[in-house]
Amino acid sequence: MDFTETYTDTVSKVSAAARAGCTTKLKKLILRGFRVDTSRDNRGWSALHEAAAAGSEGCLSSFCFLSAAGSSRSFVNSLTHEGESACYLAARRGHLAVVRLLLSAHADINQLTNDLSCPLYTAVDGGHTEVVALLLSKGSKVNGTHTASCWTCLHQAVYKGHSDIVRLLVTVSDLEAPDDHDITPLFVAAQYGQRESLEILVNAGANVSAQAADLATPLMIASQEGHVACVDFLLDHGADPNTACSLDWPQLPLHAAAEFGHIRVLKRLIAVTDRVCDHGEGAVSPLYVAVYRDQSRSVEVLLEGGYSPDAQDCTHILGVQSPLSLALSRSADKPRISQTLRGGGPELDHQEKTLRGGSPDLDHQGKTVLQLQELQELLCVALNQVHFAACWLPLLLKAGTDEPRVNVLQYSLPPLSHLCRLKVRSVLGPDVLMTTDVVQQLPVPTSLHGFLQFKDIPETEQKQSERETSKAVSQL
Repeated sequence: MDFTETYTDTVSKVSAAARAGCTTKLKKLILRGFRVDTSRDNRGWSALHEAAAAGSEGCLSSFCFLSAAGSSRSFVNSLTHEGESACYLAARRGHLAVVRLLLSAHADINQLTNDLSCPLYTAVDGGHTEVVALLLSKGSKVNGTHTASCWTCLHQAVYKGHSDIVRLLVTVSDLEAPDDHDITPLFVAAQYGQRESLEILVNAGANVSAQAADLATPLMIASQEGHVACVDFLLDHGADPNTACSLDWPQLPLHAAAEFGHIRVLKRLIAVTDRVCDHGEGAVSPLYVAVYRDQSRSVEVLLEGGYSPDAQDCTHILGVQSPLSLALSRSADKPRISQTLRGGGPELDHQEKTLRGGSPDLDHQGKTVLQLQELQELLCVALNQVHFAACWLPLLLKAGTDEPRVNVLQYSLPPLSHLCRLKVRSVLGPDVLMTTDVVQQLPVPTSLHGFLQFKDIPETEQKQSERETSKAVSQL
């Protein structure tokens, strides 16, 4: 139920006077017999809550006098429908004098609301440094959890960037207090770019390498969010850029920076990250994530830093053989990245123009035989120029692609043996003729007879049934 809206017809006269801070009027109403401890509005607020929320020390003094005269402590600690005490409401609004007065009247300093907050937590959230200092001096609990995600007061102070309050809390709080995902206050500082709070925590002895439940580190999250100052500070204070930060595969802060295109962070991390991630077995090159996220600038920076477009085969981890093969599979929509990985530039433009309508033998620069790199580049461009197959297919068939380095493209091009088969069949005659015994008379090796008739491809049950039916009909 929502108790945030107050209805005017539910507010008593004493509550209205307390809300307005009219001490004289309030005292007169009390002397006339109006009760301050029973009349509540639709939110469950009494005159006590109104005076505390309004910061009316004069009105509140009247209630405290009644308490001292014999009223029970339950009046001072009475709660609204949302579990808010007068002390909580005063702390939330930063009313230092009112909080002090309520504490002297035996207000419960650690009373929790329905949503697990307390006077200290709400004062921290609001950035009320003096109220926080007062509550700490009076023994408020600092390491309790006050949200559904189990954040402490220190988590919240860091998140809000209240540096002065962080300085107060680090002297009495558990610096490594975990939330429900094992995230520490220092992790929160790195995540939200709170550079000053990060420094306070580190100087107080907080662990710069504390990992969350998913193995993420403060350096990784700062890299992911692009907080350059935090990344620099963490690296300068012992954070390890080579700590694996994922349960799935050894993701590093470098990967996070590349994936989200944070170039300044990426350049800093390239200089300190072990290059085994670019070629080591079981590792994943950051080029993979940069390509997958279409971060062309990240790709360029990584290539300039010496990372290879071939990298390691990640079929068993990501389902692709190389960053180049991943780029080619996405090149129809994002051609820039595949061009970057292939080298780009005027030479690539020349090859594309050649494929679109160049000479039949594609003999450029006086060469009659393509080098392996040239063949690879032509294959890459050809994937996006299938309408000009008549220009490029003969050369590719003639050049051959038996070199191991071209295997990264086999997932997107049919085997050349199959292309040769199609070419032979188109020259020899119609498909109907190729299904007969005339194939046995062709001047080709015997081992190719069955191949030309596609006998190496398993026949579907439907095709087999159709063939047997046709044979039976022909025998009638």
